[in-house]
Amino acid sequence: MDAVIEILKGLDYSPLYVSLKTGIVATIFSFFLGLFAARKVIKAGPKVKAIADGILTLPMVLPPTAAGFFLLLLFSRRRPFGILLYEEFGIKVVQTWAGCIIAATVIAFPLMYRNARAAFEQIDVNLIHAARTLGMPEYKIFWKVAVPSAGPGLVAGTILTFARALGEYGATSMLAGNIPGKTGTISQRIAMVIQDGDYMTAGIWVVIIMLVAFVLIFLMNLVTGRNMKNIRRW
Repeated sequence: MDAVIEILKGLDYSPLYVSLKTGIVATIFSFFLGLFAARKVIKAGPKVKAIADGILTLPMVLPPTAAGFFLLLLFSRRRPFGILLYEEFGIKVVQTWAGCIIAATVIAFPLMYRNARAAFEQIDVNLIHAARTLGMPEYKIFWKVAVPSAGPGLVAGTILTFARALGEYGATSMLAGNIPGKTGTISQRIAMVIQDGDYMTAGIWVVIIMLVAFVLIFLMNLVTGRNMKNIRRW
């Protein structure tokens, strides 16, 4: 126990901060992008839906390192798009915190998209027709009828998205690197200390990220559960 306490006192907690802020920001981006994509795909024709669904779901089945490789090709300052971002807008993605966000968002987005699409497909279409009959504009129908009706599925997608973004390693390492205090996440720190043979420190980091993830997911469920307490369940 004394050894554990000493390790806790000597830990650099910057990876925890980087992981948390990356996970939160990536989840926010994935949430709104997932809702937008799910709404568009549902309204598309069968062929377009099949192609779009395959493209949007691809990062979920690809190895994270493969996704990181494509992101690195896209945002590298040696490539046209990366050069354009840097020279015209002063935006650097590779080996920056922006790279952490982009990598985590790309990897976690399919979970939000798939859950949002499934939730929207379960909505009773009569609710939408009734809202249109009452003269509600489409954006109000979406936010005031569709989103609340799909609430449980969206909550599940948000939780899974956050958990995936929090623990992302492969794509983040390739695009953002492992710069202490800047892009170094808990997952990267665990891999580093294991390579050094320090299993005690690695175990402590694993426990820390498990506790943080559990507490945040519990609080998210608690808050959303209050909003859905009047929903009837079978």
